[in-house]
Amino acid sequence: MGRGRVELKRIENKINRQVTFSKRRNGLLKKAYELSVLCDAEVALIIFSNRGRLFEFCSSSSMFKTLERYQKCSYTSSEATAPSKETDQNNYQEYLKLKIKVEFLQRSQRNLLGEDLGPLSIKELEQLEDQVEMSLKHIRSTKTQLMLDELFDLKRKEQMLQDANKALKRKLQETGSENLIQLSWQNGGGEGSSAGQIADPQHEGLFQPLGCEPSLQIGYHPACIDQLNSGTTSQHINGYVPGWM
Repeated sequence: MGRGRVELKRIENKINRQVTFSKRRNGLLKKAYELSVLCDAEVALIIFSNRGRLFEFCSSSSMFKTLERYQKCSYTSSEATAPSKETDQNNYQEYLKLKIKVEFLQRSQRNLLGEDLGPLSIKELEQLEDQVEMSLKHIRSTKTQLMLDELFDLKRKEQMLQDANKALKRKLQETGSENLIQLSWQNGGGEGSSAGQIADPQHEGLFQPLGCEPSLQIGYHPACIDQLNSGTTSQHINGYVPGWM
């Protein structure tokens, strides 16, 4: 079957329209290139998409030269000068409008800064004053809103820090109570040994060796008595109870 005839009207679907534009554009550029090569023709093609994108093809070295050639060949000398004068006049009028607008904006800016207020009348000064007051109100309201937002953020951060501080304090108290219980258990276990160590000197004091007279050492040899006395003295110094033979 042959390809059906496409109805020439605007494609409503945006995606289909974009796809069709890409295909037809590439085909048109290809045909322009083929025409310039096959027929040695000077071809210039300019395409603007619906989004304002530019697509162009020029077989010569410069598109501007081709357009100049087009203008020279399209109009006669009389027809070419009339549009040129009209275009120049329109451009000059547009220039004057833009110049007046720029001067007005510059003067308004100087007036807002408090400069060049002499030529202004009382009514213009009142309007300028009202404009400045409205600007100040807008600036102050914006500033106040920013300060309130910052204050809200600071309060939120403060609340978060307080909650974190409470959690750390609670954890510290729990850790301290556990350490205190452990320390109390350690102290309770060591009281017996320390009490024993403290009580030993008392017992040692109770069991001090008694001094004995040489006359009471019946049945001992004098050398033995001397040895016994020397041993008693050393043992008494060391805190031992002397043994009896």
